[in-house]
Amino acid sequence: MAGLRKRRRVRLIVAGLVLLAAAAALVGYAMRDGIEFFRSPSQVVEAPPPPGERFRLGGLVEEGSVVRGQGETVSFRITDGANSIAVTHVGVLPDLFAEGQGVIVTGHLRAGVFEATEVLAKHDEKYMPREVADALKEQGVYRGD
Repeated sequence: MAGLRKRRRVRLIVAGLVLLAAAAALVGYAMRDGIEFFRSPSQVVEAPPPPGERFRLGGLVEEGSVVRGQGETVSFRITDGANSIAVTHVGVLPDLFAEGQGVIVTGHLRAGVFEATEVLAKHDEKYMPREVADALKEQGVYRGD
């Protein structure tokens, strides 16, 4: 009788662990496309991502680089002081988007040009996205407060 209870308990524990592992695997599989890594322009130049990989690129909008095309097409360059990457975006830019300001764009790299699907700009004059500030500090460009 005691052996039967012990065997049943072990089976329940094993079944629970299998279900837990399956649930963790399903969550990981579902999130694989939702994870976007942050990179600075220097990191992209040093180790280009695989074609089609979505990631976030951040830095400062390079002075004199914003060119407005036909319709809602805009191109500009993002720099971290050491390197810069050309960016194109089709759509409306945030009101606070400006040259020399911190920005993070989401998209993918195609033929050396970053095609942005989303552009995030700073929300006040003192704010700099943490990832951008860290990358710029690494390059010795941004000192912050």
